Amino acid sequence: MKTITFFFLCCFSGLLAQSKATVTGTLRSADNENLIGADVSFTLNQQHFYTVTDSLGFFLHNIPTGKLDITFATSGYFQKTIQIDLVKDTVISIVLEKNIALLKEVIIANEKKNGITALSGGKLSFNLKDLSGVPTLLGTTDIIKLLQLTPGVQNSGDANGYLYVRGGDPGHNAILYDGTPIYGMSHLLGVFPFYNTDHIKEVEFDKSSSNSKYGGRLSSTTLLLPYKKVPSEFTVQGNVGILASQLTLGVPLTDKSGFYISGRKTYIDEIVAPFLNDQSESNDVAGMKYGFSDGNLTFVSQISKKNFLSVDAFLSGDELKISDGNLALKTTLKWSNFTVSPNLITTFSPKTSMSNSVYFSQYSNNLGMEQASIQFRVSSYVKDFGFNNAVRYQIKNIPVESGFQYVHHDLQPQRVNVDNLTDVNATQNNYINANEAAVFTTIKPTITDHISAELGLRINYYTAGSKLDSYLHFQPRAILNYKVNEKYSFYGSYNRQYQYLSLVTTSSVGIPTDFWIASSGGVKPQSSHEFSIGSNQNISKNIVSSFGGFYRTMKDLLEYPYGVTQFNEVTTFKNDLISGKGKAYGFEMMVRKNNGKFTGWMSYTLSWSDRNFDELNNGETYFAKYDRRHNLSLVGMYDLNQKWNFGITQIFSSGTRFTMPTSWYFINNNPVKEYSEYNNAQMPNYIRTDLSVNYFFLKTNKKESALNFSVFNTFNVGNPIYLVLNIKVDEDNKNNVTVVQDRKVLYKILPSISWRFKF
Repeated sequence: MKTITFFFLCCFSGLLAQSKATVTGTLRSADNENLIGADVSFTLNQQHFYTVTDSLGFFLHNIPTGKLDITFATSGYFQKTIQIDLVKDTVISIVLEKNIALLKEVIIANEKKNGITALSGGKLSFNLKDLSGVPTLLGTTDIIKLLQLTPGVQNSGDANGYLYVRGGDPGHNAILYDGTPIYGMSHLLGVFPFYNTDHIKEVEFDKSSSNSKYGGRLSSTTLLLPYKKVPSEFTVQGNVGILASQLTLGVPLTDKSGFYISGRKTYIDEIVAPFLNDQSESNDVAGMKYGFSDGNLTFVSQISKKNFLSVDAFLSGDELKISDGNLALKTTLKWSNFTVSPNLITTFSPKTSMSNSVYFSQYSNNLGMEQASIQFRVSSYVKDFGFNNAVRYQIKNIPVESGFQYVHHDLQPQRVNVDNLTDVNATQNNYINANEAAVFTTIKPTITDHISAELGLRINYYTAGSKLDSYLHFQPRAILNYKVNEKYSFYGSYNRQYQYLSLVTTSSVGIPTDFWIASSGGVKPQSSHEFSIGSNQNISKNIVSSFGGFYRTMKDLLEYPYGVTQFNEVTTFKNDLISGKGKAYGFEMMVRKNNGKFTGWMSYTLSWSDRNFDELNNGETYFAKYDRRHNLSLVGMYDLNQKWNFGITQIFSSGTRFTMPTSWYFINNNPVKEYSEYNNAQMPNYIRTDLSVNYFFLKTNKKESALNFSVFNTFNVGNPIYLVLNIKVDEDNKNNVTVVQDRKVLYKILPSISWRFKF
């Protein structure tokens, strides 16, 4: 008791000595949902101060003492203003009520749409409901496709669902489903949304992984945040289309507990496969069958006044079959995900809370090929058993978050079986077990009225069982924000990252034959340094913009230049991996319009990305595969009236890099290719226009019925996914030989129609 009294006396004496005080608090809805990205403005003696709430609805600002007006505002809720006499540090909790009148009248043309909200240090938050007008192939919001329309993220093309962020590789990005890592990040060719987006409420995207709470990746962190509100009534929503259908149920069990369950299934085999076969420029997709299904479950319970329990689970399964009668070849590829994570949040006081969660995550893929009597199989998996702890508290009204994390990795990068090959059966196994532990702390001090910071440190210890495979790394993170006024702000950041699990890509298209490998047996952790600067501008009430630049260096990157697999009875795949370094830098900009009948944004990225491997390109630096110099995206959504909504997406990007032979010659009448530089050629520029039309039969807060008409690649542009070089011999002059490029286009224009409903 004496200690507590002494602590408060110290705080009180500090307050007497200062002319400023800190206002902290939380902003929630009447349904107990955190209101993210809400505007919080302070007025004191005709001076104005401004901040926004974070992903937990939390806000903080240090301002002079005196009589203070505080205004809270966000889309779809009544604005609230309170008055306080600020004489000391103050903690408040505010609840906003929904503007039901607007919702009943279905008048949304002038409502503010926070589809995308800029957070600290250039991070972005996405409200998927407000982005439903963005054109998509299935009529449902595609998270990965949305991220590819933002600055710093490369367009991956038509046959790839990976993310390429600020010059990094696809495995450099973490996708966390409520804190649980997902390792299989796409369905086939990236055509279908990875998640049932009706199950996801918010998405937070950090291009630099600047929060010390998250680690293990060199590039970005994407947080998928499912609904955590206890359902007050039974709800049904979903989407029925020609490609796939999905359904989400909200089921209350008691007034303090309930669950959300979602399911999705495609029937591409019956409808789309014949269409692809008819319009394909080759027979590459002949005899192809593909299907997937997935499901999500979120259970929530307010088990006591201070304890909130949630359990999240995700399951997906894909299967691709290809038959080639000419070659008597049958190929089957299966891949799946499974995650489950219970999480308990305990609130000790308005300033202190703690979350604890355990999780299990598994990803596996299996490729089988059968030709005549020869059977070839290659498989891989990665399993994680983990624990996450985080405590949010304050030290003299400075927000702090600290915690401990542990994960056990169980991997099988490649298991290769070859049967009946020259009467020899062979098997190659590789297993890796590793342990990773981390402690982290993030502190967010307000230095002056205009300057705030986010400072973090993450300490990682990793071991794969031996001293040579054990590492202790310190990873500092820092963001400095300077707010000139309500219209202009600037930031600078630095991040140090280490990555212990690496994705080895084996295909240029989105076929999941890639595998994960842990740092062991001479494979070192990848690392990076990244610096970035940027600014945000509120140009007007309706238009905001952002500009920035980044510079990143990377070490111990991995390449595996042997395709799907190279079976060798003596060596293992680790002997075939090569290590090198990379560098990326560029300029990013974004302009957004959030209000009015017409909303949307424009993003542009000018960037460079190169690699240097001693074993490739004679040790000379070369362009990375996804070194796309220009990436331009235009997104527009127009609400004509209560019934009609239109959307358009225009994408332009430079082509990806590949290696092309520089000369050909013949040995014994067989053509032989000769190469010079690695990735010396470039694919054609990528151009695509998507359109969508939504017709609403009914639209209120609780009920919705709408038809979606979408056209993918409206102008039928043939964007090749790869090139094949063929030899063409002149029949009249056998000495006249030309090299012909055969552009492989998977699909061109793809229309779709779907019915979206909610009741």
